[in-house]
Amino acid sequence: MFDRCSNKSPSFVIPEILLPSAEIDFSKWSVIACDQYTSQPEYWKKVRELVGDSPSTLHLVFPEVYLNNPEEEKRIGNINKTMREYLDQGVVRSVGPGFVLIIRCTGRSRRTGVLMAVDLEQYDYRPGSRSLIRATEETVLERLPPRIKIRRGALLELPHTILFIDDPLKTVIEPAAAKADKLEKLYDFDLMLGGGHITGYKIGVEDAKDMLSALSRLAEGRSSETEEDTLLFAVGDGNHSLATAKACWEELKATLPEKERQNHPSRYALVEVVNIRDDGIVFEPIHRVVFGADPEELLTAMKDFFGEERVGIEKCPSREPAFSRAESLRSQGNIHAFPYKSPEGFGLVWVSRPSHVMEVGTLQAFLDRCTAQHPSVKVDYVHGADAVDLLVPGEGSIGFYLSPMDKSRLFKTVMKEGILPKKSFSIGSANEKRYYMELRRIK
Repeated sequence: MFDRCSNKSPSFVIPEILLPSAEIDFSKWSVIACDQYTSQPEYWKKVRELVGDSPSTLHLVFPEVYLNNPEEEKRIGNINKTMREYLDQGVVRSVGPGFVLIIRCTGRSRRTGVLMAVDLEQYDYRPGSRSLIRATEETVLERLPPRIKIRRGALLELPHTILFIDDPLKTVIEPAAAKADKLEKLYDFDLMLGGGHITGYKIGVEDAKDMLSALSRLAEGRSSETEEDTLLFAVGDGNHSLATAKACWEELKATLPEKERQNHPSRYALVEVVNIRDDGIVFEPIHRVVFGADPEELLTAMKDFFGEERVGIEKCPSREPAFSRAESLRSQGNIHAFPYKSPEGFGLVWVSRPSHVMEVGTLQAFLDRCTAQHPSVKVDYVHGADAVDLLVPGEGSIGFYLSPMDKSRLFKTVMKEGILPKKSFSIGSANEKRYYMELRRIK
């Protein structure tokens, strides 16, 4: 099943990729990552209506909007049952060993990535990790159990994880992209509900080996630069899915003899690898919407948390003046500023002399304390300022807008300071996230 590339550091495998059979409607097959639109059930209602009973990855994943539903166990059972049916009935087919070159076009960007498999033995999400594959943000362990339940009994994996490499000379992905017109085209279609257009090309075994050699050289180069630390892959999106795969592998590994551990399919995880230097990679902020709290009481609590002498709260006539005022304050240095929206209108909170390097860390420290002390208070993490505007009018809600992170700082920040505060950045808006398409057997 795998063509193992030995004597490489890091270690890689070339996976056997599965795709839906040619007669399947790919636009119904491919749905967005399960952790998107978690506060917008109407989006997933549209997906269900669009897909109906057609073969689709909707039937193979667990959209997190449905977590804590009384029928959770039944849904998980149906997922595993459908995976077996899709294999037995030929709904999915093998396209052989190799990688997939993926070109994704949205309304505003074009990014290029490569679907490949990485070794979970070289991934560690814990703070202070020096592994080759690292989380960039905090892993919330409470989010793993439902995902582990699904993967534990699953025959297939469907990836939505994106890993970054920092390849300034563009030696890994770009050579394959330059000859895309000479590669076998696997799919070419419009994604549902505003997801843009996606095209996939088969990268055969020999070209895949060339790519892996380039990755190994990149790792060796990074090692010689830092002397102590080699970060080859930084998780850009889908860290909880990768952490789930790691947890399931550790659980399974304990039951296997050493020989089987070396090349067991569950040791590896499918991911899309993207060069952070790709022009199509745009870091977007992930905003916070708080539910179940009186907005005025929450703002007062912020003064108490940070110290009244360090906090300012201002009313603003609309969103844009709040954003403009925040930028003005940030330019003064040593100030973090958060525009907000409550049912009463717009405003701005600013904190001087913050103890955290990043604005998201300052705000998240307060929200974590707030939710720990008040279990009825919930925080949702949303993409796009318009989504905040849509969610906030309800009573007992307040939304905070965050500014984007500079993507050029990601690798250096993670190597120097470790993982970032949770939900520090997003790769584009929600509809630009990875859609499920390819599959791989893990049992």
